[in-house]
Amino acid sequence: MNYLVIGLGNIGSEYAKTRHNMGFMVLDAWIQASNTSFSTERYGDIAEVSVKGRKITLLKPSTYMNLSGNAVRYWMQKLNIPIENILVICDDLNIPFGTLRMRKKGSDGGHNGLKNIQELIGSQDYCRIRVGIGNEFQHGGQIDFVLGELTEEQQKQMEEISKKVIAGIKDFVFVGPDRAMNSFNSKPAKIAKNSDING
Repeated sequence: MNYLVIGLGNIGSEYAKTRHNMGFMVLDAWIQASNTSFSTERYGDIAEVSVKGRKITLLKPSTYMNLSGNAVRYWMQKLNIPIENILVICDDLNIPFGTLRMRKKGSDGGHNGLKNIQELIGSQDYCRIRVGIGNEFQHGGQIDFVLGELTEEQQKQMEEISKKVIAGIKDFVFVGPDRAMNSFNSKPAKIAKNSDING
């Protein structure tokens, strides 16, 4: 079975360490640990990892956040991936930094990337992992906050957060979303399921 895992973010070095790029950061960590690399293709950077015989395609859309649905729809169709085999990783203002939540479906929660994906694939019934970034900003400061860089301490914590997310993705692939959610959502966000994120 094949799977498509999408990490949301904005392309360009100026966005690399920003809160809105949590999805990119997680996939970059996985690729680095897997000793492989992304290739630039239509609508995004693509890589493949194989985990115990399951092929997982990783996608970082190059469309910018608000048009992420173009990349998701294109690669779902090109690779013939059913909606139940896709998973999206994104940032979330509504939960504290480092808190993680996996859901099988749901609204976009005000996230423009999720909103566009839902519009273009015609459904909100796809799995997603939300990575909390908190909401420590003054009224009217949301855009500057999400496009602002993580603090130095938060950047250090990303290694463990990424390990936990990657472990959750593997559970999603091997035991399905329901069992994966039970395990993923009940554990502290900053404690990885295991120390090895390879393969």
